[in-house]
Parts: sequence; structure tokens; C-alpha cells
Amino acid sequence: MSARIFQRPKNAMQSGKALLGQWILEFAPSEARAVDPVMGWTGSGDTQSQVRLTFASAEEALDYAKRYGIEAEVHAAPPRRLKIQAYADNFR
Repeated sequence: MSARIFQRPKNAMQSGKALLGQWILEFAPSEARAVDPVMGWTGSGDTQSQVRLTFASAEEALDYAKRYGIEAEVHAAPPRRLKIQAYADNFR
């Protein structure tokens, strides 16, 4: 069983920074999704893909993964670059 640990990304519709400090442990899919021939829905028998665990730090998530024998890979969030701009710059 393998998983990835990543920091929650900022939503495009989100202007605040709430919940950005959370780290998420998400399991990798163990089987491919298949289309149901009758209804046409896509699904699989993999129940681990529905589980998302949240942690306060990456170290806590790694400790959890080691404790339960889960191979985990940490994906760090890229640094955010702020474009500092004054309102007066719109008129130059």
C-alpha cells in the first residue's frame, strides 16, 4: 500500500489562507477504474482511494505512515511568489 503526503493547495476561489497549513495523506489507487456496463458509471472496488487523512504537519503524517507500514512519498508545496503591486501601477 502506497500513499502520498502533500500540503493542501489553495483553491482558485479562495482568497484567505484557512486550512492551508494542513497536510493530507492520500492513498494511491490499487486498481484501475472500470465503467459499469449497465449504468455507465465509473467506479472501482478500491475503498482506500476514498480515504483522506489530515495532519497538522508533514512529520505527523510520516510518523503515521511508518507506524502502519505505509510507503509514503512527501510532495512539498512550491513556494508562493507574491506580485506586490500598487494601484497606481495600473496607470503607468
